[in-house]
Amino acid sequence: MRDIGRFLLIVGIITVLLGLVLWGGFAPKWLGRLPGDIRIERGNSVFYFPIVTCIIISIVLTLIFSIFRR
Repeated sequence: MRDIGRFLLIVGIITVLLGLVLWGGFAPKWLGRLPGDIRIERGNSVFYFPIVTCIIISIVLTLIFSIFRR
């Protein structure tokens, strides 16, 4: 049980640090603006869903976790 707790703590800390970096404006300019990301603007409302960005991030995280699993 201690290993799972330690793993969750490390993942949480990394997530918070990454969130702070992205929130601080240090994100790459292309992140969230890839071809295939959905953006609909009508009047005063905007709907934005970065589907391609989510797929890319998912693939990268899957590769990283598969490397650490071995």
